[in-house]
Amino acid sequence: MLIGLTGGIGSGKSTVSKLFAKYGIPVIDVDQIAREIVKPGEEAWQMIIDHFGSEILLPDQTIDRKKLGKIIFNDSQKREILNEITHPIIFASLVKRAKELQTKYDHVIVDIPLLFESKRERLFDLIVVVYVDPKIQLSRLMERDRITKEEALSKIRAQLDLNLKKEMADIVIDNSLGISNTELQVVECIKKWYGKLD
Repeated sequence: MLIGLTGGIGSGKSTVSKLFAKYGIPVIDVDQIAREIVKPGEEAWQMIIDHFGSEILLPDQTIDRKKLGKIIFNDSQKREILNEITHPIIFASLVKRAKELQTKYDHVIVDIPLLFESKRERLFDLIVVVYVDPKIQLSRLMERDRITKEEALSKIRAQLDLNLKKEMADIVIDNSLGISNTELQVVECIKKWYGKLD
């Protein structure tokens, strides 16, 4: 079974994916794939430079993610262009890795931040959404990225509303009540899938 794990920025999706990995469920991290495909010299790297210009490069020729992030968070058209460049390459790599893991494991989790935004629901047998109270989401994001309230809200609004994602989920893990509570919910998911916990 291929399981899509998603949520909103600052909702604690990475925490939940680590908990699934702790209990032996393999996790494919789409953010990691996204970082790999934009390494200097890679196809997507070249396409991004061609479009956004060499001023987004750091001295070591890697892409300055913060600089590029600022450009796309405030401009939906530029965000769309970046997605058109990266998404086909990301998803080709994702599908390849998923197929390899599915030969060894019954359940494979794909940690994918923009699952609904990229309209990839059909790839998955099941979708898990990590939910958090909007006030907690805002404060966590401000603290994590050391940004202002306005900057945090801009990042949150760049994604589909978390309440909408919650409605579209097969399973919701509420990450508002602390790590112990979240881990209990993860364990419950695994028990449902396997009928037990090894």
